[in-house]
Amino acid sequence: MHKFSPSALPLYVQVIIGVLSGAVLGVLFGTENYGFGFLNNATFGQLGQLVIRLLKALATPLVFFAILEAMITTDISFKHGRRLLALCGMNLTVAMAIGLTLMNGLHPGRVWEGSLTAMTEQLPAGTHSIAPKPIPDNLTLDPLKNIIGAIPESLAEPFVKNNVIAIILLALLAGAAIRRLKQQSADQEQSGLHLLEKLIGVCYHLLIQMLLWIVKAMPFAVFGVVAQVVGKAGLDVFALVAVFLAAMLAGLMLHALVYYPCMVKWGGRMPIKRYFGEGADAIITGLSSNSSLATMPITLRCLTENMGVSSRSARLSVCIGTNLNNDGIILYEAMAALFLAQAVGIDLTLTQQLIVVAAAIMVGVGISGIPEAGLIALPLVLSTAGLPEALVITAVPLITTIDWIIARCRSGVNVMNDMLIAILLDRLERSAH
Repeated sequence: MHKFSPSALPLYVQVIIGVLSGAVLGVLFGTENYGFGFLNNATFGQLGQLVIRLLKALATPLVFFAILEAMITTDISFKHGRRLLALCGMNLTVAMAIGLTLMNGLHPGRVWEGSLTAMTEQLPAGTHSIAPKPIPDNLTLDPLKNIIGAIPESLAEPFVKNNVIAIILLALLAGAAIRRLKQQSADQEQSGLHLLEKLIGVCYHLLIQMLLWIVKAMPFAVFGVVAQVVGKAGLDVFALVAVFLAAMLAGLMLHALVYYPCMVKWGGRMPIKRYFGEGADAIITGLSSNSSLATMPITLRCLTENMGVSSRSARLSVCIGTNLNNDGIILYEAMAALFLAQAVGIDLTLTQQLIVVAAAIMVGVGISGIPEAGLIALPLVLSTAGLPEALVITAVPLITTIDWIIARCRSGVNVMNDMLIAILLDRLERSAH
């Protein structure tokens, strides 16, 4: 007789079970102890965060070695880079069109008009004292400062601070240097380049194996984190923020569940069922871990092993394009700013709205690697809309209570964008041959 094993379940099924179990535990016990004195939902949440933090910590060096190995073993030219930028720009344009159309057509923020303060006072005790989190020093809306901030002061700094843009630049520079040395060196055996190439390949595959082991603990991590947030915030708070939650999720879902599948079918010539079915592990992991960066090894595996996408296209999108594929964060930032402007009766002109969009794009490009990125950077985007500081202080507590849901949807959209760009790049590459 065949013996059932939990490991036989696909990863996304295990994660869904973890989400449902954590939600039930959070509703039943809240923040109370289970009767063992020290065991409660907060404990489970902290243990869950350990797994997610470890994933993020290992994913950063994975970006470096994945790009480096791709630069050495495959041909990544400026032509491929131009294609990546063009596809990312196209997806971003559609995301902004969806967001602006929803906000200007439905004006959902007007439902909150005149009631922000009253809703804040209805939050659970202690929640209304939440203040906006400090904006990281390296996050700015100035393009020049963003470029300067991406240049590290030392080789170790990007890895210590999880500065993904700087890591990508270092990997591209090191990969280009190795390729040039290979062209100049007549005897690679004596130059030692073949040993360096093997070492880079070993490091890349070693990191992949370590991350895949850690991913096996992801369902338990999700169980703990969901139990903690549901136990702390409860379910009643959703009634206060239902309109904001619905507006944000509508924009994200239209982009991810309508535009992406259409592009997969017509642009990538791939069945929609395969896109969602073979990519389910990556999508669900992104939703549950709240990090497209931590999901990277799963995304690469789904693309190369399940969907048959070339390793070059997969790494170009998922690794090199990771900071460009942030449609989820950019769409959320712009929509949230317009929503809150409507909530206080400020009618932004089209020019002002485009300035908000530009600010959201700058934030989306420079924000990778920052925990709770969308919520932390929101005040920076709100400032471009001319919204008063008092509004930010009043609105952030409300948004914080449900941001854990929106944040996971943002990450899921970013992962889906990673996969879509890789599929489109692969299709273009095959059409050229």
